Amino acid sequence: MSETARLAFTVERRVPTSGAMAGLGGRLAGLLTAGDLVVLSGSLGAGKTTLAQGIGAGLNVRGPVTSPTFVIARVHPSLAGGPDLVHADAYRLGSRAEVDDLDLDADLATSVTVVEWGEGLVEALAGSYLAIGIEAAAAAAADAADGPDGLADPDSSEPDQPRTVRISGWGDRWRDAAAQALQALARDR
Repeated sequence: MSETARLAFTVERRVPTSGAMAGLGGRLAGLLTAGDLVVLSGSLGAGKTTLAQGIGAGLNVRGPVTSPTFVIARVHPSLAGGPDLVHADAYRLGSRAEVDDLDLDADLATSVTVVEWGEGLVEALAGSYLAIGIEAAAAAAADAADGPDGLADPDSSEPDQPRTVRISGWGDRWRDAAAQALQALARDR
């Protein structure tokens, strides 16, 4: 466990629809192995759960992968002999001590762990991790206007809105896999 992981790569891309966000998650799943930690950040409705659903589909886990806000963490077993998916939500957690109480590190070595709202709370669980920030175009405008967030929820009837996704690989795991990751993330732009 390391709090001093070094940045290995950063890539930013525009994702036009929730379907494309799920597709990006599927491509990310192709890079992920047991022991990987993925930390998702973004405002409410930005697409964190949609990305996690794509990761779950790409890992071929038992689903459905839904927002874990009220249960905090769910384990989705692999249906294909690969790693399980641990999908957690740190929104209601206020400290690293509360994260420790979840025992996420107990499954970390054998699972891919995806934590929504985990920025600043869970990075120390692994020596390497992916940090993924998602921002909808409407978020910046709504924040500036102090109005409702105006973000498209993939489960609502609102139209899709483009998002900007920034993916940063931290630590040796992602330094070694940076070229492969950048290649996979550059496809299907």
